[in-house]
Order: sequence, then C-alpha cells, then structure tokens
Amino acid sequence: MSRTALVAGASIGVGLATAQALRDAGHSVHAAARREIPADGVTAHRLDVTERAQVDALAARFKSLDALVVAAGANIPKRRLHELTYESWDHLIGANLTGPFNLIRAFLPALREARGDVVVISSVSGRYTDRSGPAYQAAKAGAIALTHGGGFEVNGEVRFTAILPGVIDTPILENRPEPPSPEMRAQMLRAEDVAAAVLFAVSLPPRAYVPEITILPTALQAIGKTM
Repeated sequence: MSRTALVAGASIGVGLATAQALRDAGHSVHAAARREIPADGVTAHRLDVTERAQVDALAARFKSLDALVVAAGANIPKRRLHELTYESWDHLIGANLTGPFNLIRAFLPALREARGDVVVISSVSGRYTDRSGPAYQAAKAGAIALTHGGGFEVNGEVRFTAILPGVIDTPILENRPEPPSPEMRAQMLRAEDVAAAVLFAVSLPPRAYVPEITILPTALQAIGKTM
C-alpha cells in the first residue's frame, strides 16, 4: 500500500530531492513550498511555513499522514552578530525553528493516526560553531531539540528523526557573504545524499528508529570541524 508523505520546502535543494526520492520509492508525495515546485508526479501546494493559518489549512486536508519531512529553511548574507537586526533575527528563527514547530503541531494528529514519521532537516551548525551565523545556529540547535523533545513525548506513536547535514551544494550557498569556489562546491554533499538519509529513516521497520543522523562531505568536514 502506498504511503503518503508531505515534504515542506520542496521547491529546491534537499526538499526537492527528497520529494523526488520518496516519489521514486513509491510514496504518494505532497510537496509544499512558497515557490513553484519543479517535480513531476507530486501534488504541489503553495505554503509559507511561517504562516500558521496556511499550515493549519493544509493540515486540515489530511486525516492520516505517514511521513512529514521539514526541509524549509533560510540564511542571509549579513549573518554576523553585529550585522543582525531584530527583523533578520525574527526571519531566521521563523524560517528555521518556528516553521518546523508550526508543521509538527498542525500535522501531529494525522501522523499519530498513521503511526508516521517526522524528519526535520537541521544542520551540523546546530551542534558545532561555524560561520553560518549565531541566529542560524541558534535556530538549527532549537530544531534539533524540538525534534528530540517531540520524539520523547509521543510514546512511540510517531518516530522523530533529526538529520544534521554538513555543507551541501544547494542554492542557499549564494546567501553566504562570500560564495564558495567551484572547486569547494565539487567536494560538498549533494541534495540527493541527504534525501537518501531521509528515505532510510522513514523506511525502517516500525520497531526501530534513528533519532539523529549526521552526514558530512568526506573531503571537507569532520565531527566538530565545519566549514
């Protein structure tokens, strides 16, 4: 029987690759994003994860959901502490932490009905200090804690997995103060690498789950050493 999955943040990068990987594995995939979703064979929804009314309206359409993948996120060029404004702080916390909370809260009844999975794409930036900026790091650390806290509370009714990728060659890199060189990008993770980790997490038998997966580019990063 086909399983139903919703991927939020599915217009580019990890979200798009995950929607395609789940589709190819036989899932019935709903893909949600603020922009157009360039993927065949999925049901597309326009969604801003920071707008709770939009999230709640979409969740009301699902009585049961087998997998929720939260891949929406953002960063900005002016990310250093002295450059952050109140508005940019709120934007980064909203996109990377409040958005995941909005989705998990809204879809939890449908996930419980299916005994489904929640997978949140966080970052190694939530574990180890790097140059991604304190607001982004704080939000990603919060997303990890949210994921583990959710898994602690649901008594096995829903499996919660946090995925912590290292640096990925996706369009978000263009928001770095200094975009990386082509040579460095060639050594980074690809979006499909992270999508494979998502597929692994949601494909485990019901008796097992993985609370956290760290996935790093072999040539660039090690635990505690990020770019």
